[in-house]
Amino acid sequence: MEQVLDNLRDLPPSTGTKDIDLIFLRGIMESPIVRSLAKAHERLEDVKLEAVRDNNLQLVSEILTDLSGLTVRDDSAAELSSILKEPHFQSLLEAHDQVASKTYEVPHSEANHNSMANQTLLPAEAVRMISIQKKAGEPLGVTLRVENGDLVIARVLHGGLIERQGMLHVGDVIKEVNGREVGEEPLELQQALRDCSGSITLKILPSYRDTPPPAQIYVKPHFNYNPLTDHLIPCKEAGLAFSKGDVLHICNSRPMNLDFIATSSGCIVSHACAVVGGATGLIPSQFLEEKRKAFVRRDLDGTGILCGTIPGKKKKKKLMYLTAKNAEFDRHELQIYEEMAKVPPFQRKTLVLIGAQGVGRRSLKNRLIVLNPLRFGTTVPFTSRRPRDDEKDGQSYCFVTRADMEMDIKASRYLEHGEYDANLYGTKIDSIHEVVNTGRTCILDVNPQALKVLKTSEFMPFVVFIAAPELDILRAMHKAVVDAGITTKLLTETDLKKTVDESARIQRAYSHYFDLTIVNDNLDKAFEKLQAAVDQLNSEPQWVPVNWVY
Repeated sequence: MEQVLDNLRDLPPSTGTKDIDLIFLRGIMESPIVRSLAKAHERLEDVKLEAVRDNNLQLVSEILTDLSGLTVRDDSAAELSSILKEPHFQSLLEAHDQVASKTYEVPHSEANHNSMANQTLLPAEAVRMISIQKKAGEPLGVTLRVENGDLVIARVLHGGLIERQGMLHVGDVIKEVNGREVGEEPLELQQALRDCSGSITLKILPSYRDTPPPAQIYVKPHFNYNPLTDHLIPCKEAGLAFSKGDVLHICNSRPMNLDFIATSSGCIVSHACAVVGGATGLIPSQFLEEKRKAFVRRDLDGTGILCGTIPGKKKKKKLMYLTAKNAEFDRHELQIYEEMAKVPPFQRKTLVLIGAQGVGRRSLKNRLIVLNPLRFGTTVPFTSRRPRDDEKDGQSYCFVTRADMEMDIKASRYLEHGEYDANLYGTKIDSIHEVVNTGRTCILDVNPQALKVLKTSEFMPFVVFIAAPELDILRAMHKAVVDAGITTKLLTETDLKKTVDESARIQRAYSHYFDLTIVNDNLDKAFEKLQAAVDQLNSEPQWVPVNWVY
């Protein structure tokens, strides 16, 4: 830098440079920022880090020998000796010594160059002949498409004949089948390829496409599917039937909503493998199933229906989201697939019991807490009403002023709240955390609408739906409870029917949130099922939403 500045000062005027340019260049060179950058560059260039020594393990051994006589009477020496003997510390020193002494292998550059050269010298138009042994009626396990007159491998089905042999890959072009060119009649040869048996000889134009390792994507469907009744699937035999709540492994290399194939029939499908059972096949994609679930028939043209109607004029109604209509919007929420992850056994933070009023949720909750109070707990509801003479704050209710409660409601500090007899009641979110922080599972019997808030990694709920039995069984159960003197509350036939109808409505609208459904046709048996399911969470791996993990 100094040499350049000296040259600028001594530059003769005969060079033809403008004074303004020299002043500008000199100003840049004398700038503190440029000088600091130059100093940093010089330090990075000149300073080379070198290891002080490469025999630290030997040094530690000598230190331990010197400390052996001091560890008995000196606590600091004993602690230092313990640290130096740690396997992790000695492994760290060993790794340091190997790097310092450069006793490690370096990949041979010539070998790497040759391997790269071999990869780049693959002929683009090389063809190969393969032979496949196929039984009569056995599917090949591939889907094909016609592209520019060529028969192209569109998908290799997981577990199929082609996938097991590993001879064909996605993107390969079939040029000939048993000596017959495909370009002439691709559709006929496609059908012949399905029907033929014995030895099949194919001339293939490889795609040389790099195949990334399959992504470990698992989903839980929230609907039942039977490929035999699906008129959009290109090959019904290749479809995979599943039920709501099954876990499916998506055998695509990309997320399910990005890796679809469109067939000639317009069906959009994805490839999956059932985790339980191992069957493989095609399943509807998220996009296709959303279209089917949300399908609305086209309006009629209006001609010949009503006299005096004016065609082309339609009344449009703007619909905006209103919190008061929250339950109505929940009914129309589309749930197709939910991405899942398998995790080791762990204790859930919350156990959420969902069900219609009078179905027995509170009895099950109280029985769990009484039998194991160190493992389970529950929240104390808050209310704005005045405490009665025999009530203590924090036992049955936490009593607060209406102003404080309304302020907390506006601040979204309540999981749910309502008003009864001009008094506010609600469950505070902090009260859930207080139970969880004591190491217990918080049991909640809340309104189903609260599941949208609870179904997160913050609460990690295990959601159990307590379903009402059939009306006859519910009537008999209520009569038995009244006759035994357990309750004095008499329910009418209308009340019982309302419970059954409400239970069915909740199941239709919120079943995608449920981890388990128990029909409470016998309280003792229902409790045994609930307790067994909760115990199983601590002993067996669990499938949880992937956003709880990542």
